[in-house]
Amino acid sequence: MSALPRAAASLLALLLPLAAHATQLAPIFDAHMHYNVEARSVISPPQVLDLWRKVDIGAVLATSRPNDGTLDLMALKAPDIPIVPFLRPYLRQPDRYDWFGNNREVEQYVEQELRRGIYRGIGEFHIFGADADAPYMAKIARLAKDRGLWLHAHADEDAVERILRHAPGVRLIWAHTGMSTSLDKVEQMFEQYPNIVGELSYRGDLEQDGVLNPRWKQLLLKYPDRFLLGTDTWITPRWGQVEEIIAGYRRILAQLPPEAARKIAYGNGQAMFGLR
Repeated sequence: MSALPRAAASLLALLLPLAAHATQLAPIFDAHMHYNVEARSVISPPQVLDLWRKVDIGAVLATSRPNDGTLDLMALKAPDIPIVPFLRPYLRQPDRYDWFGNNREVEQYVEQELRRGIYRGIGEFHIFGADADAPYMAKIARLAKDRGLWLHAHADEDAVERILRHAPGVRLIWAHTGMSTSLDKVEQMFEQYPNIVGELSYRGDLEQDGVLNPRWKQLLLKYPDRFLLGTDTWITPRWGQVEEIIAGYRRILAQLPPEAARKIAYGNGQAMFGLR
């Protein structure tokens, strides 16, 4: 081996750990956060911000039940952690099961909240299979398309496709990227619908024994502009797991090329919502 290749190899060996270290220190855009009514009695808004700063969450997509939790966090006006508010169509936990079907209280609530003019999307909402053909779901999809809002759907692939038929071109964040949807189907959906972005919380197949699943790595590198990370603090105990969740994401990011890792960590959310 000549001196030049040896020098290049030595430089590469030096830079790779530095790149991984930089990824570990990069801010995270948390694209799936709930500050629900139950959590508000356990962790205060200032404590939430302190936790985010501790783990270097640099921006948050907030969707709470009811939306008062999101409004409380926004009221702190933290300049270092911009909050992207989404309107969740739930007043109470049982609404997740029938919000889309003749629930006039939910419909009035959504109409009232939209008048604030602050929301960047609607969700996270739960919808599965043929329920996505409910008239109110179709109305919400078309409203989002017309107003330039995102949808944030906890849904199976069947429901996602039905939603996209109601409002072709509407932009949709797929919570948990289907959670248990096969990766072949995920890839097919991403190829067919360029307006889908996948959020990765609760995808238990992301890692195998602490190593990024090769099939997932292939997908993340094929679509580095279309994935987001999320803590999904849907129940109060998840707040005590945020540090562990973020550490797991950083472990995954460190196994990706730096540019792809940067996009998935923060850059995609930044581009989607015009953040600094």
